[in-house]
This record gives sequence, structure tokens and C-alpha cells, in this order.
Amino acid sequence: MSHRNFVKIATYIYATAGIKMPDSKKTMLEGRLRRRMRALSLPSLDAYCDHVFVTGGLDAEALHLLNAVTTNKTDFFREPQHFDYLESTILPDLIDRRVDRIRAWSAACSTGPEPYTLAMVLDDWATNRGGPAYGTLATDLDTDVLEAARTGIYSAEAVEPVPHALRRYIATSRDSRRSEVRIVPALRSAIGFARMNLMDERYPVGDPMHLIFCRNVLIYFDRPTQRKVVSRLIDCLVPGGHLFLGHAESVAGHDLPLVQVANTIFKRS
Repeated sequence: MSHRNFVKIATYIYATAGIKMPDSKKTMLEGRLRRRMRALSLPSLDAYCDHVFVTGGLDAEALHLLNAVTTNKTDFFREPQHFDYLESTILPDLIDRRVDRIRAWSAACSTGPEPYTLAMVLDDWATNRGGPAYGTLATDLDTDVLEAARTGIYSAEAVEPVPHALRRYIATSRDSRRSEVRIVPALRSAIGFARMNLMDERYPVGDPMHLIFCRNVLIYFDRPTQRKVVSRLIDCLVPGGHLFLGHAESVAGHDLPLVQVANTIFKRS
């Protein structure tokens, strides 16, 4: 891909998804776009760029292009200290405040381990403590990973971090030759999946949330974009609601109405 075409693609990705594509990412981007080049039977990546930006192919290709550049690293019970704090501190406080229904949002859910982990913890708490009820929203920019998340099918290896006490939420395959498992239907039905772009001016999530997980996403944004995204997330939190960021992320220096209560866990003030 020529440097000129790389700059075109990188500029479009930043404007649409907020993801920075420095020159160091050129090889990675080329590798991800070759699949789309082959799918469209185009002879080169430069021909792909011409198709997108010169001959009117952008409208049909935009979704595939954005799906190709998103990063989808995720695990069940990733950063487990977040879920420890949720169970030891936040949930007891919500019960003390007589919250009758907890609203939670996984704002970059990828293939689903994060919202399913969250739903397991909330459902287990509701089952063993007599409430409160809960609702979970899971969103992502990438439609391919959303479709995978909806199915709730994973390798047996992927669910190894799930504690034994929560294994009832995982059904093993009836086919002993397949090393796949599936999240049980009741838990799948407790989560609503939807496409959302964090670059949008507002997030149509309905009533304010008690919990928002937006982890390992801000690292792909520059500081002005980080502040805009976090400000919009705060607008979706109830007063006293909690925002969970990734282990390498911070809101320091952004002058936002958040108080840090634990490592990368923040409370709306």
C-alpha cells in the first residue's frame, strides 16, 4: 500500500472510530485489509483503496473496513480484581441503597467474555442473596464480534478462568469430539447486544447505568478523544455509579467528575 493510501485509510479510521493509526501500524493494517482485498477480487491494496475512496465503494465497504481494524483481545474474568471489588464493595452498597434493578453496560464487549462474566457475577449474587435484579447491555463497533458474542459459543480453554462455583452458567457440547462450550440460554437472554460507535455524540443506552465497563479501549485514542468518550460515559452513569477502565488506562488530568476508588475503578461524584 502506498504511503498516500495508508494516510487516507488512517485518516478515515481516526475520523470514524477514533483509532490512531501511526506509521508503525502500516504493516498490521496491510495484513488485516488483505482479506477484504481478496474478498472483493482486487489485485492489490492500492486497488482496494481506489475502490473505497475513488470509485464509490465506501458506503458498502465501511462496515467491513472498521471490522478489519478493530482489536478484539478479551478473556473471561479478565482483570479479576475488578470483579472482586464489584462483589465485595459495590454490590453490598447497592443493596444498602435499596436499588431494585442493577443496570450494567459492557461498552466494548468484543466476542462476549466480559458481559458474560459480568452477568454471571450479577446473576449469582441475585440468586444467592435474593436480588437485586439486573440488566446487562453489551455493545461494540465490530459487527462480526457482536455476532460471535450473541451465540455464546467458546472453546473449553477460553472458559477456564471461570470459577467452579459459576460453571453452572456453561453448558458442555453434547458432541464429545468437540471442545466447545456454550453459555446457558438463561444467561444469554439476560444480555442485550447492539452495535455502538463510541465516537457518536451521544450513547442511546436508555436509563442511566450503575456499572460501565469500558476497558482497554481508551489506549487506542488520543487524549482529546479519551476525554470526549469518558465524558459521554459519565453522562450515562447514575450519580455514584462506577466506571471500570483497563489496567493501562487513566483519567488523570482530564478534570472529570470522577473519584478513583480502586485501581482503574472510578465513581461518579
